[in-house]
Amino acid sequence: MARPKSATHELKRDEILDIAAQCFADRSYPAASMMDIANIGGTSKARLYHYYQSKEAILFDLLDRYTQRLLVIIGQAEATAQRRNLDERAALHELVKSFLTEYESSATRHVALLNDTKFLGDEQRELILNRQRDVVSAVTRFLRRAYPQRVQEHNQTAVAMMLFGMINWTFTWLRPGGPMSYSAFANEVIALLEGGLAAPAKG
Repeated sequence: MARPKSATHELKRDEILDIAAQCFADRSYPAASMMDIANIGGTSKARLYHYYQSKEAILFDLLDRYTQRLLVIIGQAEATAQRRNLDERAALHELVKSFLTEYESSATRHVALLNDTKFLGDEQRELILNRQRDVVSAVTRFLRRAYPQRVQEHNQTAVAMMLFGMINWTFTWLRPGGPMSYSAFANEVIALLEGGLAAPAKG
């Protein structure tokens, strides 16, 4: 029987993923090497291979955990809305705030999700892409429930992509400690949603 992995083993894997995500963001996934990750982590390449068999294995674990985390955030937003008896718009606003709270601390993981999924093998890439599709579908449902008169089948994809366009690239310009916080930016996004989608569509 295989010996179960210790808590220390999992903590070390988390540390490796943090280092690798930063390395991929700084150097790009193709340019980063196992030696780079080992050197930044202050360990040997042989020791790194004790935890991950390849750079691709690191990338997959990174994206696997991150996309699962995004789905958990959606579930938590739904649970919070139910517990607090929020209306549909407030539920969507809660989700936007939750996503941006996560993005503030997961910028390098988000870079990997947007830029590096294509480097995975076919089966692993499809799993990650399906998770991304699940996230988009869930956000689309939130939007349709929040603004049923404005978000309908013919435009739901466009509206969902507009929302993702506002929040998904914050890592390129929105810096922690800068003139605008992630929380303040979430409020700006919510204000735009309310101003653009709460009003009846003009013919």
